[in-house]
Order: sequence, then structure tokens, then C-alpha cells
Amino acid sequence: MVPAALAEPVDVDGVTAGKIDALLALRAGAPAGQSKGELIELLSRQFLGTPYGADMLVGSATQREQLVIDFRRVDCFTYLDYVEALSRSADRGQFDANLIDTRYAGGRVDFSQRKHFFSDWVNTPRIAATDVTGALSTAAVTVARHLNAKADGGTYLPGLPVVDRNITFIPSDAVGNGVIGGLRTGDYIGAYTGQAGLDVTHVGIFVMTPSGPVFRNASSLAENNKVVDSPFADYVRSVPGIVVYRSQ
Repeated sequence: MVPAALAEPVDVDGVTAGKIDALLALRAGAPAGQSKGELIELLSRQFLGTPYGADMLVGSATQREQLVIDFRRVDCFTYLDYVEALSRSADRGQFDANLIDTRYAGGRVDFSQRKHFFSDWVNTPRIAATDVTGALSTAAVTVARHLNAKADGGTYLPGLPVVDRNITFIPSDAVGNGVIGGLRTGDYIGAYTGQAGLDVTHVGIFVMTPSGPVFRNASSLAENNKVVDSPFADYVRSVPGIVVYRSQ
């Protein structure tokens, strides 16, 4: 079934189609009573080793937006899109529809409706997650940001407006055992940035493993260039702070 939001069928390669079917079957066979976080961990684990691909989405203010579904390569945002959509879906039709709702505000495949910023996940419909950052630490800081506005007066995304939004983050030096103890497997983590016009520069998934916490992410670093589990504490030290969203 093609979702009503699509003007034409989605063109999906055979590798991706096979992986979608396998992941939906895996989800269907998950133990009853499994938490949303555990389901996100299970599904996201299947992408480990998937090659990194930059700028996977197609569309701009002057180019028609396409619904990209490609599991052969992922960037950090499409990786989270796919995992979140899969976690909500029982069949292919539901996956397509849930991907649209996760990636686009109001369920409309259009560049102007795309959730370009991580904080769109908790601020634009369909709300994909809840911002739990402030509840995790008394050291959390809230700052007013002008998303899409470059310091030189230009915009990152021509044709789209500047969005005024408050962003809450936990500074990296405050992410100790207390904060880590409050995180849950499956939490979505954003790497906060102080750069004008942006909220985060990278996203991934928190997973507590028997050997300690990891940051599961589609990494563009030369030594990785694929979906990997990075030691969480090491990653946090490399960024100014973290934003934490919990899937609904």
C-alpha cells in the first residue's frame, strides 16, 4: 500500500527491501513486554557495519523532495529515521507511513516540511520523542537559538525560515555517573553545538552493554565510515554537550 502522502510509489532497491522485510520480521518476533528502548536497541543493532553515506536525502527549495529509503548507506539522521519508523511498524505499508511521519512535519513529503533539525523531533508533529535533557541533570542549560541563521546573516537552508527555539543541553563535563545512570537504552542523543543556527552536529543512540555504555551512530570519521558502537564517555568528551530525547 502506498501512503496517501506519496504522489507516486517509493522506488526501493532489492537490498533495502530485503532488509526491511527482515527487520519487520525481527520486530514481530520480539519478546512480549519488551520496552521501546529494548526494541530500538534490537533494530539499531542490525545496522552495525552499514556504510556511512553523506547527505542521503534528496530535495531542496528548488528540487522536488523525494522519499528516500536506502538501507545500503545511512547518515546519522536517516539512521535514526529508519530505526524509529521500524520500531512503530508491523508491515511495509506502516513503515513507509511511519517514516514519513518521523521525517516530515504533518506527514507531507516536502522539503519545507522536512525535520531538518534534531529538535524538530520534539517540537513538530508527529512528535517522535520527548525531551528529557533537563530532567537528567541540575547542570542542564537552556539557550535561545535561531535555527537556520548563520552568523554572517545568511541561512543554512535557503528558502526556509529562521526558527527561534530554546535548546536544553547538558555540558559534557557534567555528564557523569549520575546522568549516565538516568539514561535508558534506546535514548536518542544529540551532540550539542554552540555554532550559530544549529542545535546539534551529530546524533546517535545510547545503549548500555555488559561492558559499559556506548554511543551507537553512523560515523563519518575516517577510521569508522560506518555504523559503530563508540565508547559513550569518550564520545561525550569530544563534544560540548548532549541533548537527550526519549522515544514515545
